[in-house]
Amino acid sequence: MTVRPIERHGDVRTPRADDSRSAAGGFSGIAVASMTAVISGLSVFVNSYGVHSIAAPSVYTTAKNLVATVILAAGALAGRAVSRRRADSAAGRFVTVNRGPESGRATPVSWRTWGLARWVGLAYVGIVGGGIAFVLFFDGLADTTATPAAFWRDTLVLWVAILAIPLLRERLTWWNLTAIGVLVAGEIAIAGGVGHLSTDRGELLVLTATVLWAVEVVVAKVLLHDMAASVLALVRMGIGALALVIYLAASGALHLLIAFSADQIGWALLTGLLLAAYVGTWMTALGRARAIDVTSVLVGSAVVTALLQAAAGTSALAPHVLGLILILGGTATVVWAGRRAVTARRRQTVRG
Repeated sequence: MTVRPIERHGDVRTPRADDSRSAAGGFSGIAVASMTAVISGLSVFVNSYGVHSIAAPSVYTTAKNLVATVILAAGALAGRAVSRRRADSAAGRFVTVNRGPESGRATPVSWRTWGLARWVGLAYVGIVGGGIAFVLFFDGLADTTATPAAFWRDTLVLWVAILAIPLLRERLTWWNLTAIGVLVAGEIAIAGGVGHLSTDRGELLVLTATVLWAVEVVVAKVLLHDMAASVLALVRMGIGALALVIYLAASGALHLLIAFSADQIGWALLTGLLLAAYVGTWMTALGRARAIDVTSVLVGSAVVTALLQAAAGTSALAPHVLGLILILGGTATVVWAGRRAVTARRRQTVRG
């Protein structure tokens, strides 16, 4: 699978900052990524409570991933029904291939003609992105504290940038470099510096999961050129959930999954709902905007989590104000640049 460039200026190929709207309309990729950041920030806050309701992190992860799979499947079926009446609706766009300027083909490709590379990509998204990486992350989270885990998780934007430049041919603009620099500075400020970071088991597991997710972002971006966001989201969670169930069976912990109390079921339903919303909007954003931009905006989820923790009285804002301001500034830079690109293309379209 190759990635086609998005536009040309003379003989120089340069990607768009934001795919803007699909031909059928809808929110830009940056706007959807902003929604994903809010959902992610809320999800991190809720998971900080839910993870303590179930002793084994892998069992907790499997439960909420199963719930997310069911919700995404129901959403895809509902979207299909709605798309027959209103193809330009949000539900309709979720279940159809993005027709934006980055789409590599005019129409979806039948699964019967998929090559080995595409099947390997789907397997990676499902087994690794939706399964193995989750186990590593939550196992690592159980062995370390929240601050270093959050720092390593938020380095996702760096790993995606490193991979997206050569593999997706995405170009780092001046505002990308500025935004990433400010975001990293904000993460370091929130973490209280980098001197306390270590290479213990917990932090290494979180970092490994983050790198695996960065690879998944690149693979998903390629697959979304001619695949609906709903399909890839369902593949990620469906295959991932199956892989997790197999893992529990092999480790002898499957019985814990079917012996949940009412309280544990409640946490699984709530966190699974948030996970489904996160994956659905995340895949939609990736289908409409560059991977570097989407992951940059996602770092803004730290601001949402911090505000919720302060409101709940579990963490004070004062020690993290500088870091949060920097993250907010870096995120705002990407959003500003994305909106500016959208406005410029609209004007060009009108003039044309």
